[in-house]
Amino acid sequence: MDKWQCKVCGYVYDPAAGDPDNNIAPGTSFESLPDNWVCPTCGAGKDEFEKV
Repeated sequence: MDKWQCKVCGYVYDPAAGDPDNNIAPGTSFESLPDNWVCPTCGAGKDEFEKV
């Protein structure tokens, strides 16, 4: 699965790790994240991420 990086702060969403602090299970692809999911570091929306 592809990793996605926040263009605002540089946080990298790694699907293998998920986002446990926000109840996103490991193995959840970026495309499967809820539309209201935001960067856990800076709060940017999904539209501020790019595939790396």
